Amino acid sequence: MDDGSAPQGERPGRHDIVELRVHGVSGARPERILGRAHVTQVAGDRSGGFHRPDGSDATEPDGLTLEAYRWGDLPSGTVARTLSLVFLLPFMLSNVAVWMRPTGRRSGAGVTVLCRLLALNLTVLYVVSISGVALDLLAWRCLGAAPCRAPFDTVAGLDGRQVGIRLAVLALLPIAAVAFLRLLGTRRPRPAGNPLWAVEPIVGRLRAIHVAAAFAVLDLTLLMARTAGGGTASTAVLLALNAAVLLVCAGLLAVPGLLDRAATKRMVTRAGSAVGAVAFGLSAATLLTVALDDRAWPSSDGLPGYDAIANWALLGQMSLLVALSGLVLWHHGRGERDKALPRGLGAAVVAAIAVGLAAALAADLVYQSGDLLGGYRGDGGPPVPYQWAILSFFLHASAGVMLCGALTLLSRRRRWRAAAAITDRDFPAVTPSAAGRLRQVTKTVARARFAEWLGLLAVTYAALAVIGLATGLLRLFDLTPAQLVRSLFGLRPGAVDRVLAMGSTLVAVVVVALLLGGVFAYRTAWFRRHVGILWDLGTFWPRAAHPFAPPSYADRAVPELADRITQLTERHRGVLLCGHSHGSVLLALAVLRLPPRVRQRVALLTYGSPLDRLYARLFPAYLNEKVLRTVGERVEWRWLNLWRDTDPVGGWIFAANRPGDPPPDPADPASRVDRRLRDPRDLLASPGERRPPPVRGHHPGESDPEFRAAVRELAGRLLDTDGG
Repeated sequence: MDDGSAPQGERPGRHDIVELRVHGVSGARPERILGRAHVTQVAGDRSGGFHRPDGSDATEPDGLTLEAYRWGDLPSGTVARTLSLVFLLPFMLSNVAVWMRPTGRRSGAGVTVLCRLLALNLTVLYVVSISGVALDLLAWRCLGAAPCRAPFDTVAGLDGRQVGIRLAVLALLPIAAVAFLRLLGTRRPRPAGNPLWAVEPIVGRLRAIHVAAAFAVLDLTLLMARTAGGGTASTAVLLALNAAVLLVCAGLLAVPGLLDRAATKRMVTRAGSAVGAVAFGLSAATLLTVALDDRAWPSSDGLPGYDAIANWALLGQMSLLVALSGLVLWHHGRGERDKALPRGLGAAVVAAIAVGLAAALAADLVYQSGDLLGGYRGDGGPPVPYQWAILSFFLHASAGVMLCGALTLLSRRRRWRAAAAITDRDFPAVTPSAAGRLRQVTKTVARARFAEWLGLLAVTYAALAVIGLATGLLRLFDLTPAQLVRSLFGLRPGAVDRVLAMGSTLVAVVVVALLLGGVFAYRTAWFRRHVGILWDLGTFWPRAAHPFAPPSYADRAVPELADRITQLTERHRGVLLCGHSHGSVLLALAVLRLPPRVRQRVALLTYGSPLDRLYARLFPAYLNEKVLRTVGERVEWRWLNLWRDTDPVGGWIFAANRPGDPPPDPADPASRVDRRLRDPRDLLASPGERRPPPVRGHHPGESDPEFRAAVRELAGRLLDTDGG
């Protein structure tokens, strides 16, 4: 079944060429991809497999044998897994940021280091927030300083127990949370063979470093609380050793190329394992020291030293993000600029979103838990660092919404003028009965062109996030938002409390929306098609920065595609690769893996492709024009790319080739790859038709006449190459 041969009863086409279709992020069923009611899986498994029509439906009228590769379940899997991965979203975004580095070698190495340190900081903040609930809220407040509402005032029968015992027992909650992260980040099995990415072995080293840092931060939280009432020699030694572990973890990530170089991988692997073992041993010693220390503890509303640790964790985020933004902007200022979607700036933008979201989620966890347990009554509310985090998220998220609305309105006239120029050229003679239809098409083109403004929107939002995170400086002065507002504006603290409550509710709404999105991604095709691209884009890249991010499905999909193409060329005269949307990206990478003997019998047809419009701009160091030209050279320029002005995602790759544009350079084969499709084909219904031709937009359209014409042309090129 996996040998690449045709299923029983299949009749090969007259040209014996396979048309292999790869879908985009919509995750369509194989029946829909192939346009057939009955299909049979001929290779792969339930998550990703190759399918062919049954019986006499196996070939197209053009004589090509149909086959489809369905990979839609690889990025997510089960509904339960998708819902659990929602909580890894900040980790996923921090991991994507490292792949958005600029093309410069020096700046790229610096961006990689800063992204990895930011990713480590996200793990630290995760542990700090869980510790805030377990140690500060439950162990210290609910069971001691200010009893919470029942039944939380008697958690696990620890009420009345010695403080050290309460802290040591409830410290198991953050440890379990780290184990939960490690479980979620466990890679799913994939086929044997050479993986796509050379960075996947780094995950083990990163995982050891992050786990060690998590244990060290938990220990420091406990030890700082213990030393607030007077330290001992043992606590001083443990404090120094745990601080050293944390510094070693950061140092292993801070040396450029240390984790990636083949010459140092064995040393780093051993160092990561050693620091992990040391951190585990220090945690055991810390728990015992805290539990067995029967000295009196200081009297305070909150866990001593906890606010300082949360302060420095959040301030570290801001410092790293500002450094990353400065480095990327410095590189961008020295190189070529792209006004539509600035190349290389994606690292700072996505990192800002990841950091802002992580800080908001951490703060809201503590905030909502305190409200639920009633542990912040009468002592000024949640810890001050989290009050600032909630406030900054609310302010820059609100500003981001207003910015999006303002940019939509301000860009409307420019987008409309550009769209009108396109539709006027496509439909020069419009009858009065078609005027309404023309306006509708122009509106669709104008909406599709909003993607060209996303770069400005994203960069501005990132700037707002940095400004919001700058409130971390105010945390150093132990100044609450209520105190600042009262001193500056004379407002009552209740106004700030209401804003904080609104901010906390906003974060909770975001979490609920993400969870519902995971459900609707499976139940609603429309939702999957429009929102799934964000998840598929994030899980496309391997874990080069954060080991607890979702695993890369491309590490399986691309080698699997390359192996299947190789099998098909051994049994057929040629293979026509047809990739829609994100499927075109998978096929482009698969082409780069094909051996020369296979590439000679392969042609490529892409449609609705984001290769240049999104990927080359977002990931300029990995999917740039040089790489795309290499793809064309590998298939000897048997490559056509179909695109529409109504498509908000896909576009041209090398040249727009619009009517009225300068003729393509005959010496450059890349200039003949792109072919623009007029969309719709006409404004009014043809004679005998009840409805006018639909606007296709990002729809694949494998049965459209233009698509079939491109298929026939490329099949003919394959036959000419084969001597047929």
